[in-house]
Amino acid sequence: MSTVKETRPGTDRAPVSQNPRPLTYPPDASQSIGGEVSVQIDGQDVKVPIGTSLLDAAKKVGVHIPTLCHHPDLRVAGVCRVCVVEVEGQRTLQAACAYPVTSPLKVHTHTRKVRQARRHVVDLMLSTHCGECYSCKRNNNCELQKLAREYGVDFFRFGHVKASRIPKDESSYSVVRDMDKCILCRRCVRTCIDLQEVGVLEAIGRGHETRISTYLDKALADVVCINCGQCINRCPTGALHANDTSDEVWRAIDDPTKHVVIQTAPSPRAAIGECFGLEPGVPMTGQLNTALKLAGFDKVFDTNFTADLTILEEGTELLVRLHDALVKKQPTALPQFTSCSPGWVKYLEHFHPEYIPNLSSAKSPQQMFGAVIKTWYAQRNGIDPKDIVTVALMPCSAKKFECNRPEMDSSGFKDVDFGLTTREMAQMIQEAGIHLPSLAKSGFDDPFGDATGSGVIFGATGGVMEAALRTVIELVTGLKVEKLFEHANIVSVRGFEGVRLIELPITQVASEVPEIIRKHVPSFDFLKGVTLKVAVAHGTANAKRVMEDIRAGGPFSECHFIEFMGCPGGCLGGGGQPIPTSPEIRQARAKAIYAEDAGSAVRKSHENPAVLRLYTEFLTDGPCGHKSHELLHTHYTARGKHIG
Repeated sequence: MSTVKETRPGTDRAPVSQNPRPLTYPPDASQSIGGEVSVQIDGQDVKVPIGTSLLDAAKKVGVHIPTLCHHPDLRVAGVCRVCVVEVEGQRTLQAACAYPVTSPLKVHTHTRKVRQARRHVVDLMLSTHCGECYSCKRNNNCELQKLAREYGVDFFRFGHVKASRIPKDESSYSVVRDMDKCILCRRCVRTCIDLQEVGVLEAIGRGHETRISTYLDKALADVVCINCGQCINRCPTGALHANDTSDEVWRAIDDPTKHVVIQTAPSPRAAIGECFGLEPGVPMTGQLNTALKLAGFDKVFDTNFTADLTILEEGTELLVRLHDALVKKQPTALPQFTSCSPGWVKYLEHFHPEYIPNLSSAKSPQQMFGAVIKTWYAQRNGIDPKDIVTVALMPCSAKKFECNRPEMDSSGFKDVDFGLTTREMAQMIQEAGIHLPSLAKSGFDDPFGDATGSGVIFGATGGVMEAALRTVIELVTGLKVEKLFEHANIVSVRGFEGVRLIELPITQVASEVPEIIRKHVPSFDFLKGVTLKVAVAHGTANAKRVMEDIRAGGPFSECHFIEFMGCPGGCLGGGGQPIPTSPEIRQARAKAIYAEDAGSAVRKSHENPAVLRLYTEFLTDGPCGHKSHELLHTHYTARGKHIG
């Protein structure tokens, strides 16, 4: 495993993250003399490492301090002042999230002065907050609404804006901005800069004229937004939400002339229970299948089927690139980058367009499924493709943009008609009067059958890489992957570290190449003795570090294959997942995904019988063949950072 050395080329104007900026000193400081400090909070004594914030100190003794601008994924800002407390000896109230403990303190968290200050902060926010709660996307899941209830706000002490002042920005397929509901907490700004290093949003103006906007106030569709939706997941109010197309999906369901099919990705199934009051990490795969059928979808399919298909296409593409580079000595775009995360793809198009040739040409599983549905499935079932409506349930707001890319129509029709987030699907299920957790389980519909464990783990960072390695290692070495990795779990690519680099020596190769890819790679002898170098990065701030390392000729430039995911934690931390999100919540969702993989009857993509049948009956020239390239592969656009 390796780390990335950061390079900062003078021509790179992309924002630089200020993370990590922890308030605490190194962990071993608490073991040194004076490394711990005594704090008394509401009469309770606690010792904490020097530098601990008052907010974290209060959590240790079970004292609740409200917050609004604070978020566990983001650096400290201290701008909302909702978390103010009274520190003995201090003239003014202090923001608990930003006050480091460096000497013994006595703190009071609910004196009259504190309560009034917090209530006035909330009142002032409400005075400029336009909109009715009952019609807001975040009704009953709004942090400002929750604080107003907690602090007894029963009328608008400082007035209330009733008419919209700022037009909604609905230009993006993925993200809608309603700045009438913005409370200037700057979570979106810190998310876009510190977490993702994209920098689309910034606070402009001063005093009461401060607002959050884009460069030159341009529409979101006209700037370098990558559609990841991470800003949505951290916005405490309804100022940001996904561009919801569920009404159009309902119209299709209600139209008897339309055959409406839906595919579901693994991450929504591991998270949608949260929208129904369940703890994070409770898988709802079988119950969700039942709910979708009750809601009126004609067929419910598993996106993991085309995740397995992606592994065969992308894995074959990698072997072809390695053969071209090592045997034919041809200039080849290596390392090969994964292309299943649309947020990452658009990030590369904007910030590193010169590396677009390194992207796998394979479509994402979502788009592959759409192409297969409107060709093979339509032919097999005698349905006119124009009457098929394909819906994708995804954890990702960027998938909405992806399905509207003009190049995603190789079937002759739009591959995927609508992308829905986990939150939107939960709302549709509730609208249909269905209580998801109480439903009986049911399976996916034929002809695609149940997918493999490899398809399931696509939802977690490192999952695409692990799925690819399970297949490539077996095909190349002729050995069962279980002989090399216990239970086929390649744990070295798992985890939430920002970047991982793994080296896998190939000491033996199979005597024969499987027939399905033999026309591309006649022999594996050229790989004997090669050390396969692969890497994993999640979140575009980490992707940026890897790309800068590659540009500088660092260790990641020597990789053969790199998995990039646009969102922290991968798909399970996607911009369409239930709110709130935190490192602990993402860990719980990952646990559910890996548990489903472990319980799968088949755990390797190349052993999926439904995928093999597709190649036998339809894609008869095999992975990366002519028909596969026509339907399952695509190209991308060099967009750059220039904004006209």
